[in-house]
Amino acid sequence: MIGGAQPGPSALEIIRSGTRLAPVPLVPEIRLHQASEPIGMWQRTEEATGQAGLDPPFWAFAWAGGRALARYLLDHPETVRGRRVIDVASGSGLVAIAAAMAGAAAVTAYDIDPLAAAAIAVNAAANGVTIPAVCADVLNADHPPFPHAHPAPHARPAPHAHPAPDAGLVLVADAFYERDLAAQVLRFLEQSHAAGAAVLAGDFGRTYLPRARLAPLATYDVPGLLAMEGTDTKRTTIWTLREPHP
Repeated sequence: MIGGAQPGPSALEIIRSGTRLAPVPLVPEIRLHQASEPIGMWQRTEEATGQAGLDPPFWAFAWAGGRALARYLLDHPETVRGRRVIDVASGSGLVAIAAAMAGAAAVTAYDIDPLAAAAIAVNAAANGVTIPAVCADVLNADHPPFPHAHPAPHARPAPHAHPAPDAGLVLVADAFYERDLAAQVLRFLEQSHAAGAAVLAGDFGRTYLPRARLAPLATYDVPGLLAMEGTDTKRTTIWTLREPHP
């Protein structure tokens, strides 16, 4: 079992009927359930759930920052080996899966979308790793989290997260596309770093990327993104927090 109870039949049906399990470009070691294009998948998800105005199905795609960060973790396993890791806004679970495959002691993936949590469970199982998927708004919790219990993938968002002084690494990718979200992510990364965690982010330079607070570590040309990003290749950077000046 991945992260407790398996997702319900409706979630599995949405994931499996609208996606295809295939290797991820740049990270062929990992297979994900991926959709061919975003608009049709979005419409099918709303029809299947009977709900309008759902968030886009970010979980159905392997975005540029996630691919680059997953590649970095697999290329640099010493970054995660033996550490307790959390993956924020995990989406498909790509980065979390890479961390587990690279030798992390434990990995927990967070996302606010119940379908994303279900997709993380399905994708983790497809790659033979254990990734507890927590449906929670971890960015607005009181403390950087590392949960002691792992809710089922379809659970409602938890009101509070558990403090995590022993969380060794915080990962996030493709989360700087909105002003408010970017500010929340940066605050969370800074709080986690202050609590003793290392921080890694994957992003190709979206509008709200806080470049002044970040330092580049590596760069990848990520292929196969025409359907999502309007261009086939994105030069994507792995970032860490820049140490403040004395």
